[in-house]
Order: sequence, then structure tokens, then C-alpha cells
Amino acid sequence: MMLDGTEDEEKFLAAGIAGLQQNSFYMHRALDSNNLRDALKYSAQMLSELRTSKLSPHKYYELYMRAFDQLRKLEMFFEEETRRGCSIIDLYELVQHAGNILPRLYLLCTVGSVYIKSKEAPAKDVLKDLVEMCRGIQHPVRGLFLRSYLSQVSRDKLPDIGSEYEGDADTVADAVEFVLQNFTEMNKLWVRMQHQGPAREKEKREKERSELRDLVGKNLHVLSQIEGVDLDMYKDAVLPRVLEQVVNCKDELAQFYLMDCIIQVFPDEYHLQTLDVLLGAYPQLQASVDIKTVLSQLMERLSNYAASSAEVLPEFLQVEAFSKLSNAIGKVIEAQPDMPTVGVVTLYSSLLTFTLHVHPDRLDYADQVLGACVKKLSGKGKIEDNKATKQIVALLSAPLEKYNDVMTALKLSNYPRVMEYLDIPTTKVMATVIIQSIMKNGTHISTSEKVDALFGLIKGLIKDSDGVPKDELDEDDFKEEQNSVARLIQMLYNEDPEEMFKIIDTVRKHILTGGPSRLPFTVPPLVFSSLKLVRQLQGQEENPFGDDASVTPKKIFQLLNQTIETLSGVLAPELALQLYLQCAEAANDCDLEPVAYEFFTQAYILYEEEISDSRAQVTAIHLIIGTLQRMHVFGVENRDTLTHKATGYSAKLLKKPDQCRAVYACSHLFWVDDHDNMKDGERVLLCLKRALRIANAAQQMSNAARGNTGSVMLFIEILNKYLYFFEKGNLQVTVAAIQGLIELIMNEMQSDTTTSDPAADAFLASTMRYIEFQKQKGGTVGEKYEALKVSHAG
Repeated sequence: MMLDGTEDEEKFLAAGIAGLQQNSFYMHRALDSNNLRDALKYSAQMLSELRTSKLSPHKYYELYMRAFDQLRKLEMFFEEETRRGCSIIDLYELVQHAGNILPRLYLLCTVGSVYIKSKEAPAKDVLKDLVEMCRGIQHPVRGLFLRSYLSQVSRDKLPDIGSEYEGDADTVADAVEFVLQNFTEMNKLWVRMQHQGPAREKEKREKERSELRDLVGKNLHVLSQIEGVDLDMYKDAVLPRVLEQVVNCKDELAQFYLMDCIIQVFPDEYHLQTLDVLLGAYPQLQASVDIKTVLSQLMERLSNYAASSAEVLPEFLQVEAFSKLSNAIGKVIEAQPDMPTVGVVTLYSSLLTFTLHVHPDRLDYADQVLGACVKKLSGKGKIEDNKATKQIVALLSAPLEKYNDVMTALKLSNYPRVMEYLDIPTTKVMATVIIQSIMKNGTHISTSEKVDALFGLIKGLIKDSDGVPKDELDEDDFKEEQNSVARLIQMLYNEDPEEMFKIIDTVRKHILTGGPSRLPFTVPPLVFSSLKLVRQLQGQEENPFGDDASVTPKKIFQLLNQTIETLSGVLAPELALQLYLQCAEAANDCDLEPVAYEFFTQAYILYEEEISDSRAQVTAIHLIIGTLQRMHVFGVENRDTLTHKATGYSAKLLKKPDQCRAVYACSHLFWVDDHDNMKDGERVLLCLKRALRIANAAQQMSNAARGNTGSVMLFIEILNKYLYFFEKGNLQVTVAAIQGLIELIMNEMQSDTTTSDPAADAFLASTMRYIEFQKQKGGTVGEKYEALKVSHAG
């Protein structure tokens, strides 16, 4: 059915264009022969094609534009006729004899344009006559296009100030009156379109009306271009008349479009000075009008106007723009009780942006806007509408963008109250926005109260939300979120140890609610912030004033012990072990032997009870050995206990090569440079010999299992340890022992059962070169190495 209608319309358009072209051809022939009578006859017949009611506005526009092009040529002909002596008044009378009213009025407007140019009559009189005569066409589409043509031909002929058509006093008022009258009539015709045709086609008609809206809106643009329309005239004559028409038409489409037009075409200064009148119209509009959009656009225009120059800001204060806009929004929301949440939030978001531009120093105004928003949202629960939550994010982001400082936002008491209405995903988005703002601006958050308030705002990232299944969280997104929280924790700092300790304690309380997935991300930065404070207090074990409340390293270590303990309970034992060892090293630097011993004990317990993966065990044992080797705080008994445990763990690793490497690493526990009381050559040699036995056992196992003894890499590594301790002056490591090991390696490499290993070959060659280099050094080092004989496999 629709297809047939479209085909019929195409046929009617084609017929109309054919008739128009045929008559325009005869009209041109008459113009060429200067035959005025025939020119009028054929032009009237051509324009009769515009009398059709069978075309949609879109198709009618095609026909109209073709006729418009011909009318421009006809107008030039009329101008030539008057130059040839034809009376323009007679011509003006003559065209009124056309048989049909529509062609007659098009011709009248065309001649009227020439009449005004001739200046034989005041422009205001001709325009008044034309605008009145056009009332003869009451068909909506035909009338709209006729009046659009009148507006087009008269636009450059209005009796404006400085115009060549300016007449006596008050001519600007005449120009304004003409445009307003034409606008009023066009709007009536446009609104009347909705009542043409059956009710079932209402949607189609609304679409067609929407396509024609610019014909009506152009009148407002013409008004804004009239030089003589100053603020007083706009306030007294133009705006009241336009708003009267907008309110009285009671049409949703017209009201929305025309209010938008008023905001867009007239200067911002005029809007500011007529706020009362303009805002007074909003509550009178139809309930279905999308007021939030037009009102938001008004506030956006005014915000940009305020941002354009500091000189205009006094105007805003003078007219009390903030209170007027705030009251208007309240009235609009009351007048539209069914306004969706997104509308309410959009209005307050625009008002807040306006406030931040115009009154950046008035935080109470910003808080007032947020408070009003909270009041309107009360009772609605969590907002799940996507568009509404986006607007709330925009609302809450505005202060961050304006002040580049989260601390300012934290001063707004209603800020967290607005956040309460966000759903869980959007709470996370907003928390991320806040953290990004802190990172970008390097915001310094230096008190525990502020930290507490901040972590209250970003709680969406810090603790698990009820009702959100774990598997719904994207792993990469989750990691990124938690890493941003970790970066934030690192940024919190105060030079005063007391306050810094309070900050650490506050953060700890918040992050410990984070659940097993979050703690591995958030506990480490807190531990390192605490250790930073420990180093700041290093050597200050007891407060000289004897104040129990004073912060001491011991107090911080107690807190750290409790904090790290939470990780072992959330299946992150490797991480907990690393952090215990970091704390032990810090306690060592503070000369707190019992504290350091306790941290090592906790690390050992985790190793024994929680770390079962062989790779994780290897990593852990090397961390333990490395940390223990650097410890100087332990007495003989404690050190022996811990060292004995470490060597015991090393020998019990699953794979022989791992055992061997861990055991020879333990040799460093018995020989620490710069500490003569920690140099036990015999135990070093015991470790190295034990490592050799394990390496030998590894070869035998390989031979039994694979038929070859594998690589000699382990022996070369042990040789390097022998050389290290030999050079450091360990008397237990003799030339004979090193010589024997070198010969063992050479023999093994020549053996048929040894697997070729280029890395081992290169390592051995490098080791041999080192021995030669040390020999050539001379002095005591050279003497030491002189007795070593370096032979090459071959």
C-alpha cells in the first residue's frame, strides 16, 4: 500500500514538473520578446502547478524550488520593464488580475520586491500589504511555502537602521512587525498541519512537519539579524510576542523547536538580561516537551558566555542568574511530575556546569545544586537507566574538571550523597574518574580524614559489591582497577609521622574489606608505604618524651604483621612470604632483632605449610637465602637456627639441580663481607662439597634414566663459587680443591656420556679466561692464582 502511494506521488511530481517546465518555456519566450501580457499569463499557469495537494512536503519542496528559480528570472524581467518606463504601480495592479489566488500572490510578492527596490512607496507599506494578502492561502503546506517565499524576497529589503529602505522614525518597529506577523501566521499553518488527514497517519505527518520546521525558524533568524533590534526592543517587543506564540500554540514539536531557535539565534547577552521572561515560559509548555534539552542548551550557552570573558561575570551577578535558573529548574520539575530521572539529572548537571563557570569561588552554590539533585532523586533507589547514570557521572565529574582537585570535591557535603544513587558498574566508573583526576593533577591528600572520605567515594573499587557474581568481572578490567587503587595508595603522604601512621591505618581498614581477589593488589602498596615511614623513623625506637601514643617502628611492624597475615588466608602465600622478608630487612635496619626474627618465622611457616609448588619453592628459598644473607641484627643462636632451616629447605627441593643451586647459594650465609663474625670457612666448604655431591648424584640419575650424564653446567657453577670464596680469602678453599674440580670438569666434558651444551662450553671458557686474567694481574691476587694450572679439554 505504501509502495503504491509512493509511486503515485512520483507520478504527480513528474506531471507537476512537466507542466511547470512547459509553461516556463512559453514564459521565457514571452520574456525574450518583451511580451508582458503573455509572460504574466504563462507564469500564472506555471505557478498553478503549486496548487497541488497530492504531494508530501518533501516532494512539494522539489516543485517549489523549480518554480522559485523561474520567479528569480521573472523578477529580473520586471526590473527591466520598470527601467523601460513601465509603471511599477500599474504592474503591481496588473498581476492581481491572475485567475487563481496562489499564482496571484506569488506574482504579487515578486512584483512587490521590485516595488520596494524602486522606492516609489515606503517599504513598510508594501510589506504590510503583502503579509496581509498572503492570509488568502490557509492550506498549511501551500501557505508555508508562499510565506517562505515572501520572507526570502523581502529579507534584504526590510526598513532597518542603515538600510537603503530605512524610512521615517520607527521603521525598525515596522520591520519587526512584518517579520513577527509572518512568523505568527507561518507557525499557525505549521501547527495546523497535524490536523490534516486521518489519525492513523499522525506519525507520518509529524515527520513531515519536522522536515518543514526550518521554514518557520528562519523568521526568528531574520529577526536576530535586524540591526535595529537592540536589547530594549528585544525585551519589550520581540521576545514577549514570540513567546506568546510559542506558549499559545500548545504544540509539542513547535514549542520544543522554537524555544531551541530562540536560544540559538539571539545573543547570549539578551538571554541573560531577559532570563525572567524566558524562564517564565518553560513551566507553561506542554508536559511532553523535552524541556531538559532546551533548558540545558540555554545554560550551556550562558556558561560559554561566562567563560568567554571575565568582564561579563558582573552581569550574571547583577541579574542573579544562578538563583533564577535554580528556581526555574525546580518549577519545571514540579510542572512535569513524570519527568524521567535522566531529565532531572541533566538539568542539574547543566546548572552545575553553569555555576562552576560563573561562580567558581562559591562552593556553597555547587553543593546547593548537588543537594537539590539528591532531593529530587530521593526515594528512587539505585538508578539503573544507562542515560541517567551517564548524566550523574557528568554531574560528578564537573567539579573535578573545573578545580582539578579532588580535595575541593570532598568539601561538597552532597557529593557522596549523589554517588549513593549510582548502580554498581557506574560507581566503579566514577571511582576510576576520581582516581584518574588525582593521578593527572598529582593531588596531595595529606590527612586521615580526607583519606577516609576519599576511600568512601571509591569504595566501588575497594570492596566486593553484593549481588555481583565474580565471574561477571572482566579479569583485565579488574586488574586495571586494582592497579589504579594501588597507585593511589602510593600517592598518600604526610611528612608528619603521626598523621602518616593514621593515614596508613585508615587505608588498612578500608582495603581489608576488599575480599580475596583485591588484597594481593592493595596490601603490597600499603606495606611499602609503611616501610617508607619506618625508614623515616629509623633509629628512633623509643620516643624521648615517653608518649605511648607516639609512632615507633615497632608499632608499625605490629600493624604490618597483622596486615600481611590476611594474604596467607587468601591463597597468596608467595606474595605474603615476599612481604614478610621485606619487613624483616626493614626491622634489621632498625636493629629490632625480635621483630626481624618473627617476620622470618612467619615466612618459614608459610614456606612449610602453604607453598607446595616446586617452582614457587625454588623462588621462595632463593629469596629467603638472599634476605638472610643481608641480615646483621641476629645473634649467633638466632642466626644459626634460621640458617640451619634454610639449608635444610634447600636440600629437600624436588629436583636435584634446584637442590644443588640452593645449597651452594647457602654458602653465602656463612661468609658475609665486612662482618668478620660471620665468616665460617669450614661451613662454606661443607656447603660447596654438599653441592658437588648433589651435582654428582644428578649426573648419575640422568645416566640411569636417559643413558647420558647430561650437562656439566652445575660443576662449572660450583667452580665459580669456589673461585669466589678463594678470592675472598677463605683458607678452607684450597688450590688443590679448585684444581681437582677443574680436572673433573675437563674429564667429564671429554666423556662420551656427557651431553654437548654450548652454554656450558662458553661458561667454562669464560671462567678459564678469568683465571688467566687474574694470574696476569700480578701482586697478591696474581700470586694466589699462580699455582692454578689451566688446561683445556681437547
